[in-house]
Amino acid sequence: MKKVGVIFGGMSTENEVSIKSAEGVLNNLNRSKYEVHMIYIDKNGNWNRYIGKQDTKEINFRYMQKISNVMEYIAQLDVVFPVLHGLYGEDGTIQGLLELLRVPYVGCKVLASAIGIDKVYTKIIFEKAGLNQAKYKYIKKEGETYIYVDEYLREEKAELDEICKNVYNELEFPMFVKPSNYGSSVGINKVNNIDELKEAIKEAEKYDKKILIEQGIDGKEVECAVLQGEELITSCVGEIKSAEEFYSYDAKYNMQESKTIIPANITEQQEIEIRHQAIRAFKAIDGRGLSRVDFFIENVTGEIYINEINTLPGFTSISMYPQLFAKSGIEYSRLLDLLIENTQ
Repeated sequence: MKKVGVIFGGMSTENEVSIKSAEGVLNNLNRSKYEVHMIYIDKNGNWNRYIGKQDTKEINFRYMQKISNVMEYIAQLDVVFPVLHGLYGEDGTIQGLLELLRVPYVGCKVLASAIGIDKVYTKIIFEKAGLNQAKYKYIKKEGETYIYVDEYLREEKAELDEICKNVYNELEFPMFVKPSNYGSSVGINKVNNIDELKEAIKEAEKYDKKILIEQGIDGKEVECAVLQGEELITSCVGEIKSAEEFYSYDAKYNMQESKTIIPANITEQQEIEIRHQAIRAFKAIDGRGLSRVDFFIENVTGEIYINEINTLPGFTSISMYPQLFAKSGIEYSRLLDLLIENTQ
């Protein structure tokens, strides 16, 4: 049987979400085809292997044993499925390690992973690819200094008040303020005035020195999944109905009122265009294996705006990626088979 290492946890703020994704994967892997090695990276960066029963529905952390030689342990695997979210997991870090060890792995390679986790540079690539997206501004925080970055990536130091005035002159409220390098909506806030904008920037800088500010779009939030095999295929489109004003961390994982509608209630032409744009976005970042691409459809005009691409989407029981493909005719277990078969 093929030795499959499922790596989960990690040092990011999404450690707990990663554990839930791993449980989803582990409960749907065909154990008659794979010898599964469960590998947990704790929040301090310690690598552990699971030595308990393999048929449990939930991971019991009492049966974790520290791995004495991580490189040696990973190198003996046939393929790795990195079910890691956020920094050190989907940013090219673990992918680079696996490249060095020459171990095949599921998902995007180093470049696509690094681009996909960085919202600012994703925007730059999408802009080059001619994909329609919301207006945005980019600022940085270095020490106590704020830096305003213009459309040509020229940098100018400025006080926060001045930066907020510049942003207000370029964008309209409501706006969304986001740390550039975080996932699962961590550190994101919607703002409706300059005072809220200042506070949101201060909150975002706790997570990343690079901060993205986007003009808000009043519309539906929809998602499309991409799978690469012999050819690129897309799922049907699903719609997010958030329990909050926007799809925050709590709305995603802690609020049962948040709902998904699959397939989304959109026109046939909108679905065709979104699926087409999902493939364009995947190719633009040099994607491989899988991604989930997120869009907005503006309520008044019906115009489609690409939001972002997630190169290592969630695999929990309620995650959109496996749900979208299940609705498109590829059940969870078969989806995992295809992802593993398509590694290089």
